[in-house]
Amino acid sequence: MIKTHPRLHLPATALVVALLTLAAGCSRSDSANNPPAESAKSSASVTRPATPAASKLGDLTTFRAIAADVSAIVDKGDLVAAKTRIKDLEVAWDAAEAGLKPRAAADWHVLDKAIDQALEALRADKPTQSDSQAALSALIRTFDNLAGKA
Repeated sequence: MIKTHPRLHLPATALVVALLTLAAGCSRSDSANNPPAESAKSSASVTRPATPAASKLGDLTTFRAIAADVSAIVDKGDLVAAKTRIKDLEVAWDAAEAGLKPRAAADWHVLDKAIDQALEALRADKPTQSDSQAALSALIRTFDNLAGKA
């Protein structure tokens, strides 16, 4: 895994937020021709679904990729780095709320709750690898289930 300086997260996060905000405002997703921007960290270990995570909310592949990246970090036992990385998901998700929530409010709330549970697991006073992985697995399943509802 490539280690980056914490100051590099801000520009990378700003780029992801800008791209997600633009994508959220679009009426259709053209993810087949324009794959989502990758994060500043390597995503070689990211588990991706066989098809893009398109749902009633739109293309969620960027959010799912961050969650999968966090899950891989947790698998390695680095909960501090996972806590730092999941902040990227929180920032991107919050920035895209205005464009996503009106599309399918019920689905948005389901996914928002799963994201909150993953955040809580990693931000606990004494986070554990098992609790964090369980929350992240549930989050990734939620992404995949919503993609299946499209």
